Amino acid sequence: MTMDKLIITVAGVGAETTREAQPNLPISAQEIGEDAARCREAGAAIYHLHVRRPDGSPTQDKDVFAAALTEIRTRTDIIVQTSTGGAMGMTADERLQPLELDPEMASLTTGTANFGDEVFFNDTALMREFYTRMQAKGVRPEFEIFEAGQIENALRLVKQFGPAGPLMHWDFVLGVPGSMTGEPRNLAFLVDRIPAETSTWTATGIGRWHMPVTMTALALGGNVRLGLEDNIFYHKGVLAEGNAQLVARVARLAAEWGRECATPDEARRILKLAPYDGD
Repeated sequence: MTMDKLIITVAGVGAETTREAQPNLPISAQEIGEDAARCREAGAAIYHLHVRRPDGSPTQDKDVFAAALTEIRTRTDIIVQTSTGGAMGMTADERLQPLELDPEMASLTTGTANFGDEVFFNDTALMREFYTRMQAKGVRPEFEIFEAGQIENALRLVKQFGPAGPLMHWDFVLGVPGSMTGEPRNLAFLVDRIPAETSTWTATGIGRWHMPVTMTALALGGNVRLGLEDNIFYHKGVLAEGNAQLVARVARLAAEWGRECATPDEARRILKLAPYDGD
């Protein structure tokens, strides 16, 4: 079969990873902007954006996101996908603040999931609010899927409120303690449950599941998410030098499979996003 070019998404910051655990984690707006540019040069097309306060704590503050977006935009044309996941315990209004900046994409988790010792809460009312707010602003949601039933929740939103774009884009997040593992059969099962003609998808392997999920996604013709939010190691026990190193490895592996990495503009065409206007 003919495969589209590979879209690599970088989850470069996250809400849980700390500098103590991973000294190369970008935190300041300038560090995030420089990291996004390095990742784009290494082969990434999308930057999944969380932001931090100066002390490293997670925040969904619109102004902090705006500062990071400015630093990214002065350096690169990479697609910016803001997180609406935030951190555990944040309210819906807190989590939705980045939408005020009109990003091209934003994450949308369609269900509640066990997340280690905590619970990532997304009930039906919250999902509806997030989806309709994105739809109204023309922001493409990326459905973040931790469990199979969350696919049905996403499809129900589309059926009830109509599409939020010409394609549905999915991210299968596997390996979070308490949710589905990153075994190849789990990813194949999830991919088989989405409408192929109107979907694009990527896959994320958390921690030790990063490489198994990556290789399965490549084999299935999908796309890959990676980064220090999801995995701080390059090899077992060896910390990654940074997000760009993780991007470069997947780009090299994809080339062995005969797949080139999509540039941001090529990714926009594949995802049927509006052309980049430089703002």
